[in-house]
Amino acid sequence: MRKEFVSIFAQSVQKRGIAMGLHILATRPILQYAAAPCPRWTFDAERPEARPGVCKERTWRCSAVSNNASIATDILVSRWTDSSDSVRREEVVSVSDRYVFSVALKTTRLKLTSGSRILFDGTMPAGTLHITGPSRTLAAAFYAPCDFVHFHVSNSYLRKCRAAAHSDSSRAMPDLNDLVIRDPLVEQLGRALIEDGHGGDELFASSVGQTLVMHVSRLEVSEPRVSALPKWRLKRVYEYVDAHLEETINLSDMAAIAGLSRMHFAAQFRIATGFRPHDYLLNQRIERAKALLSETNTPLAEIALIVGFQAQAHFSTVFKRFTGKSPACWRRSNEYMTVS
Repeated sequence: MRKEFVSIFAQSVQKRGIAMGLHILATRPILQYAAAPCPRWTFDAERPEARPGVCKERTWRCSAVSNNASIATDILVSRWTDSSDSVRREEVVSVSDRYVFSVALKTTRLKLTSGSRILFDGTMPAGTLHITGPSRTLAAAFYAPCDFVHFHVSNSYLRKCRAAAHSDSSRAMPDLNDLVIRDPLVEQLGRALIEDGHGGDELFASSVGQTLVMHVSRLEVSEPRVSALPKWRLKRVYEYVDAHLEETINLSDMAAIAGLSRMHFAAQFRIATGFRPHDYLLNQRIERAKALLSETNTPLAEIALIVGFQAQAHFSTVFKRFTGKSPACWRRSNEYMTVS
C-alpha cells in the first residue's frame, strides 16, 4: 500500500506536473553568521541497519556517522525533532554536492537566515518547504518545539529531474537556493513518510524523496507581487486574536485591526506568515485547545467553546485535520494533569 501510494504520486507528478498553491516569503538584511561545516553522510556497508529509511539527526541537519565510507545514493533522508520550548540557535554549512529539502512536519516558530538575508521569521506552518543549496551557510533560531524531515538530494540527481521537467519549456529554470514555499502535496509526502513507523523502510523513503524532487522541479516559482504585512500591524492582529479567541472573528475584524482593506490585508498577511488569515485563526484555536487538553481535565465540549468553536463536532474535525488525532486521543497520548 505504501509503495502504491508513492507510485501514484510519482506518476501524477511526472505526467501532469502537479503545482499547488505556494508563495515565497519576504527577505531582509541581517548580520551574517559563521558556521561550521556539517559532517558528510557516511554508513557502514557491513551493517545495512545503520542506514534506515529516515536517519535520526544527531545535530540539526547532520546525521550520525558510523565510519568513513561515503554514501553514493541520490537521496538521503533524516529527521530532526526538538521538544524544547526554550530558544535554541543552530548554524551549519551544507555539503558541496547536495541540496537540502527541509519539510516542516508540525507548525513551529523560528527564524532562518542565510548570509545577510532573513529567509523566514515567524510562525512556520506545517507543510512549509525550505531548500538550501550546496555549500550554503544557514543559521536558525528555534522558539518552539519543532519536527523537520530533511531530504539530502545530490546535485546530479536534481539537475536530471529539473532538466526532464523543463525539457518542453523555453523559460529559464527558477533558482531553488534559499527558496521557502508552502505546498499541500509537500506536507502530504512528509506525513506519509513518518506515519505508522514507515521511516525504517529505505525503499519507501527513497520513493517519497523522488516524488518530492520531481514535484518541486516542475513548480513555476515567481516573486510575490505584494509586500509582507509590516511587523507592527502583524503584532496588532496577533494580540487581537489572542484576546478574542473565544469569540467569532472574521476577515473583516482582522483587516480592521491591521488598518487595511480585506483584500490587501489577506495578501500581505499570507506573505508575512505563510497562513491565510482563516487558517492562522484555526491554528491558534487548536494550539490553545492543545494547552487545555494537556494541562486540564476540562470536558471536550467546554474546550470547544473556550477556543471559539460553536460545536464539539466541528472542533474535533478541525483538531484532527491539524494534528492527525482526535482531541480525546491527543489528550490520552499527552498525559494531561488532573486539576483538583
